[in-house]
Order: sequence, then C-alpha cells, then structure tokens
Amino acid sequence: NQSTTRQFQFPMGIHTRASSSSTITMKRPNRRRRSPEIDPTTIKTADLSQELPANLKRHVTAKRPTLGHVVPKNSQTRKLRPNEGGSDSSQLRAQGQARDSQRYNNPSNLKILGGSCRGRKLESPTVYLRPMMGKVKEAVYSTFTSFGLYDDVVAGSIKCRTRHLDIFSGSGSVGLESLSRGVRHCTFVDMAEDCCSTCERNIEKCGFDGWNEGGVGSGIGEEGEPVAKVVCADAFRALRQPETVGIDPNAKYDLVTLCPPYEEIVYADLIDAVANSVLVTEDTVILIEYPVELGCLPHAIVREDGGVLVGVRNRKYGRTVIAMYIVNPTGVREDCQSRPEEFITI
Repeated sequence: NQSTTRQFQFPMGIHTRASSSSTITMKRPNRRRRSPEIDPTTIKTADLSQELPANLKRHVTAKRPTLGHVVPKNSQTRKLRPNEGGSDSSQLRAQGQARDSQRYNNPSNLKILGGSCRGRKLESPTVYLRPMMGKVKEAVYSTFTSFGLYDDVVAGSIKCRTRHLDIFSGSGSVGLESLSRGVRHCTFVDMAEDCCSTCERNIEKCGFDGWNEGGVGSGIGEEGEPVAKVVCADAFRALRQPETVGIDPNAKYDLVTLCPPYEEIVYADLIDAVANSVLVTEDTVILIEYPVELGCLPHAIVREDGGVLVGVRNRKYGRTVIAMYIVNPTGVREDCQSRPEEFITI
C-alpha cells in the first residue's frame, strides 16, 4: 500500500513544539495485510509433520465452574436435604454419575433448535452429561448449512444425501439436530446403555424411526437402511473396527461429530482413530469439541494413507472450542476454505 500525505491546518493560536509552522504532515497508516487464501486441495502432506503435538498425548484436566445440573450453582454453600427443607453444603455432581431423575426430568433443557422438529424437547439420560450448549449448537449448524451439508441434490425431488455419524452421542441431541434439518441417515454411538436407550426414545419421539428405501440410485443398496441407528459400543472401536459393532465399513459418512468427555480420553488417540477410519471419505467434515485447557489442535493432520485433514474452523465459545476439518478436500465444498490463522493457541 502506498502511503499518502494530508496537510492539516491548525487553528489560529495553536502551535506545535516541533516547529513554529502551523502545518504538519500526517501519514495514513498502512492497511493490515490479509493472509493469502490457501487452497486446501493444494496442501502437500510431505511438508507436514505426522507427529501430533505433545499437548494432545496426555489426559487433560478441564475442571468446570459451578454451572447448571452438572455442578450446582450453589455447590459451595448448599446441600439438598431429601426429607426436610433447607440446605447447608452441596456435593459436586460429576459427569457420568447417576442423576436424581425424580428431581430433574430434563435438567439440560435439551431441545431441537431448527428444522422439521424445531422446539421439540428431548429426554436426558439418568447420568450427568455436558451436552453442547445451545449457542454453540446454533453456530455449528449455521456453519454446516454454509458447507452445503443440508442441501438437496435436486430441490424438490431427491432428498439430502448427507450421512451423519454422531460419536459420544449422549442423548442424541447433536445427531437429531441434523436429522431435523434433513440428513438422510444418522448413526449414534455411545458406550453407556442408558444413553443409548435415551437416544432411542428421542428418535421415536421426533419421528425418525422410519426406513430409507434402497434401490437403483439410492446409494445405500437394495435393502435400504434405517433413518437413525443406535450403536452401543466403544467410540474407538466403532471408528477403527466398525464391522465388529454392527456398522457397515462400506457405508461412508459425510459428517462426523465428536463431543467426548474431556477428561476421559486422550485427544491424540481420538484424532488418530477418526482421521484413519474407513468410515470417512473425501470431503467428509469432522467436528471435534475440546476444552481451552488442551491448547490448540493442529491446522493439518496427516493420515496413514498419505491423505490429510485440513482445518477449516477453530472457534472458541467460552471455555469450549470447536474445530472442524475436511478430509482430502476436492473443492466440492466451496465454503470449506483452509483457515490456518484460526488454529493458534487460544
């Protein structure tokens, strides 16, 4: 940028120390240069390290402040007395522990935010979970929509062909949000039987317990597939050996969401499992939720087969960070542009 000069005339009676002249020269500051656009299809894996950062190879400590039903707001000073009124001091309610279902029917106030089931309330399992916050979910699905994940192939004739894999599904609120917005199929994976049974009830409540017909042009075989499927299994096994838990390894997914319990997994193992899973294919969008205490995920992740996951979003919402990647981008998803400037320590 070329700097320009502008003559500024001081009012009468005002003088500068630098000169007795009543005029000074002012330079217009240079405009901040934007980083050049990076085409994700041209990223060379040879220039990338296959070693994940050290911060991802350890268990993270991500304690959360008192908030809602997970840790009561009055946890430091109050405790429920089951047989009488009043309170003194409270106990923290850790994630995964049994919830008092008689007192809390829907402690998270979970509901569908958009689509055909907008406003539909969802049940919660009888264990304490940390579901994706409503404001985060709104931002996430706005981004998914911009990526074209819910677009019809032919408007008015062929339904959306997107297939969603929801890992660590909990009550199923993330996958059900996608189904409400029109995806063809969603597979829910969680290791807790209570979460899986709750997810099945929510699927039935929202009317997604139907069947997708197969046949020529369907892309799912002659026998078809259910609109929603719940798999009670370990997340890592489902990603690495899907055939052993009842998931067809030939059925590729266009969207994979991972919202794990922060302190119970090692993120390096999770990233390795999803990056090299047979369930993902070209242009698959992968969402990973992680805490700010973890640091930052890398912008590009190299696969074992030489492919790459390119980071397209990395946004912070309070103490939660949402990272999005696209697998071996071909340029089909035009709005999935590489954004390395977002993958910095937050």
